Amino acid sequence: MNIALLLEMAADASADRVGLVCDDKRWTYGDLLAAARGAFEMIEQSGAQYVALLDESSEASAIALFGAALAGVPYCPLNYRLPDTDLSALLARISPALVVGDEERVTRIAGDQGHIVMAREDFVAKAQELVPGDTDRVYDPGDGVAVQLFTSGTTAAPKAAILRHANLMGYILGSVEFASANEDDATLIVVPPYHIAGISAIMSSIYANRRMVMLPAFTPEDWLQLVEAEKVTNAFVVPTMLQRVINMMEQGVRADVSSLRAIAYGGGKMPLEVIQSALTLFPHTGFTNAYGLTETSSTIALLGPDDHRAALASDDPKVRARLTSIGQALPTVEIEIRDEDGRVLGPRSAGEIYVRGEQVSGEYKERSALLPGGWFPTRDAGYMDEEGYIFLSGRADDVIVRGGENMSPGEIEDVLLTHPGIADAAAVGIPSVEWGEAVGVAITVRDGHAPSDDELKALVRDRLRSSRVPERIERVEALPYNEMGKLLRREVKKLFA
Repeated sequence: MNIALLLEMAADASADRVGLVCDDKRWTYGDLLAAARGAFEMIEQSGAQYVALLDESSEASAIALFGAALAGVPYCPLNYRLPDTDLSALLARISPALVVGDEERVTRIAGDQGHIVMAREDFVAKAQELVPGDTDRVYDPGDGVAVQLFTSGTTAAPKAAILRHANLMGYILGSVEFASANEDDATLIVVPPYHIAGISAIMSSIYANRRMVMLPAFTPEDWLQLVEAEKVTNAFVVPTMLQRVINMMEQGVRADVSSLRAIAYGGGKMPLEVIQSALTLFPHTGFTNAYGLTETSSTIALLGPDDHRAALASDDPKVRARLTSIGQALPTVEIEIRDEDGRVLGPRSAGEIYVRGEQVSGEYKERSALLPGGWFPTRDAGYMDEEGYIFLSGRADDVIVRGGENMSPGEIEDVLLTHPGIADAAAVGIPSVEWGEAVGVAITVRDGHAPSDDELKALVRDRLRSSRVPERIERVEALPYNEMGKLLRREVKKLFA
């Protein structure tokens, strides 16, 4: 089943309904389907083996996604924030491709790789011109690869994650009700198009018949302005975006956000103080923590609006702690916590998160990572409580092994963040002659505070145990994060080299 069926169903049901807004231009579902079919013609004529997007979110991202699907060619949006050397290497891995976006840059860094390059405006215009007149046109059935995404590479070189039509359709059909949105519903999309959340936002919005409002480049001012101007009802943000919106509102910037019924967030760890502030500033908005991976076609666990409000209002420490959880598994997937030997662990026992379900690909162009039974090891570490709420503690690869004892960076960071003078913290393993690894911590300090090393070490010792006490503490202006809000621990480790 081809993912383009989602757009075809939306156009059949509501051809004249506005489906996308970007830079003040409005596209109906009928317009988008016609352009996707025009893009199919363009792709067929080009002979390209991939369709790549090197650009911000716009109508081109939707047209390219579904045009590539109709043509049976993998859609491969690329991270335009990468350095030239890294981007050139990724482009070489998908040659020859029809590349939509930054013509000058692609020509300069990959001009000898055999790509066909088109500016966004030219691609969109030609897609509108090439709408096929033949109603009997045969499109790809959707048995193969729909999307290829290069992983963020926060701990290693990017892998080419493969998502088949069946994986993506499994996620959408299992989590979204067709045509469930009212005509006035609108979702604000600001996640980069090369992230799985950006792709799933397009597909789920179209299947629900919800108007997409695209913000190509995020600023908190523009985000607030679009919420007010378009009467946005739904939005997805990463933690850093929400933090910046909150800061802007607390500084006195005002906008009418009364239309916002739902805000979902994900892509990185949400600081407790940020979500608490958000729940206060948006008292009538439902918040959802959506946890997922590229390899799982987006979300596999949710902490829903009722859970957020119940945790905020509760005096029970276990219930209140759920504000820091990723919630419970979707009904369409299974999640287990396993130890290093693959044994399933009980409640509150820390291990690695495993998942299986129709939406789970677990496949890379280089190899498949699926285990017997269809289980995918996420490489995320965490535990599950008695009621199935899942708590992350970082990447399994990030575990610090001190004298044979495994410890989670997350537990050390959470303790340090209880100190009023610490704005952010990252714990990593550093070389130790005596222990093999010791704990190194990088922190950012709030203005007006100057906590000593001894004070912070005592805090960790009192709350955890002596083995968790940092051997070294480095103060930095800011910790390194990627654009999706994920901490780059490999960069943190360089501070202790």
